[in-house]
Amino acid sequence: MSFSLAIVGRPNVGKSTLFNRLVGKRLALVDDQPGVTRDLREGEAKLGDLRFTVIDTAGLENANDDSLPARMRRLTERAVDMADVCLFLIDARAGLLPDDHVFAEILRKRAKHVILAANKAEGSAADAGVFEAFELGLGEPIRLSAEHGEGMPELYSVLAPLADGYEEERADDAPEVDVAVSEDDEDDDSVPVPTRARPLQIAVVGRPNAGKSTLINQIIGEDRLLTGPEAGITRDAISLTHEWGGVPMRIFDTAGMRRRAKVQEKLEKLSVSDGIRAVKFAEVVVVLLDAAIPFETQDLKIADLAEREGRAVVVAVNKWDIEGEKQEKLKWLREQFEHVLPQLRGAPLVTVSARTGKGLDKLQEAVMKAYTVWNSRVSTGQLNRWLEGMISRHPPPAPQGRRIKLRYMTQAKTRPPGFVVMCSHPDKIPESYSRYLVNGLREDFDMPGTPIRLTMRGQGNKNPYKGRKKRNAGALKKHLGKRTD
Repeated sequence: MSFSLAIVGRPNVGKSTLFNRLVGKRLALVDDQPGVTRDLREGEAKLGDLRFTVIDTAGLENANDDSLPARMRRLTERAVDMADVCLFLIDARAGLLPDDHVFAEILRKRAKHVILAANKAEGSAADAGVFEAFELGLGEPIRLSAEHGEGMPELYSVLAPLADGYEEERADDAPEVDVAVSEDDEDDDSVPVPTRARPLQIAVVGRPNAGKSTLINQIIGEDRLLTGPEAGITRDAISLTHEWGGVPMRIFDTAGMRRRAKVQEKLEKLSVSDGIRAVKFAEVVVVLLDAAIPFETQDLKIADLAEREGRAVVVAVNKWDIEGEKQEKLKWLREQFEHVLPQLRGAPLVTVSARTGKGLDKLQEAVMKAYTVWNSRVSTGQLNRWLEGMISRHPPPAPQGRRIKLRYMTQAKTRPPGFVVMCSHPDKIPESYSRYLVNGLREDFDMPGTPIRLTMRGQGNKNPYKGRKKRNAGALKKHLGKRTD
């Protein structure tokens, strides 16, 4: 999905009908009665060759109290803040209403990019409403009929240039991962230095109320992010650029991730998916735990997500200032960490206090150490000498009496480190032996905590005579006699 598009407007202007048209399914309820949609609905939209996320929102109403319409409006405003593009829909047959002017002003201030569209514009009866739409000052309106599918090419022509821009922006922001290592530069162990143009990208993730926003405010030295005792204040992934310890960094604050069964509100589902995207755009992921209740199931799933995405991981335990038995608790944390997250064995575990700022210097050191290990390179000569020693200590198994030969090993990639072992019968090597090699790489080449990718690959040296029919002695003698003649 290249960008997100939120459809907003007054009740009953045809937002859900257009949503269904773009996703190609009747996902949203549609009725002549206004106010049917009350929450946010997300879908995968297709328009020509464009693929994007479309969000159906509740009708905007001019209410600011604690009533249901006011809560629906606040939900829609959140969607406006989160979306890359807002499609402001008016009813061309009803013409402009005073609320349309109010909401146009809101979008002008809050939305990143606004497209104006006049829906129900089929036929000459809608001409007056289309012309009135120019009064909003949002540019020329697109004539649409969501019900009949009219105006889709015009919508495509407006969205296509924006999609290209967001693709380029995401490509610029995306970190380099799975970087190939050639034979020419395999001995070059230099680590890419973050610059202002390409800062080190860090995502701070964790459960709600772990203190992520407070931690980032403490790092940058000002209250840029909204914080409070209530869980779930942060809704979308917000990035801030800051020099931390002299290193340019882009830090992503993410929404708290709860267990899937507890994520009911549509906005929270969008927030969690936004947090997952932040992990994919990060180079180092800081998993923030609450010292009072560390290593809950959701914490482990978040850490495992970062490992599966191949990102360097640092585990930070927050609210350490109110912990009583610090030494005993720290010893227990390290033991638990090795037990519940063996795939991140050796990853940095740092205790911090986001409220007081204590431990932030150690956290910055741990982030830089994890980043350095994530870029680790080992020469082919070192790897093969190491592989010989590992085989002599613990030879690979011999399934069905056939010995597996590990012939050659090289590093193919960095970010994270990826290794290839050329061997016979790669499909017969058990997972336990691969783990034995990975753990050895961690210990012997000082690569604690970082994800390591190990691939077993056959050499493809097939027997050229395999599959040929055997000749008996007489046939062979006759064949050789003919060749002599």
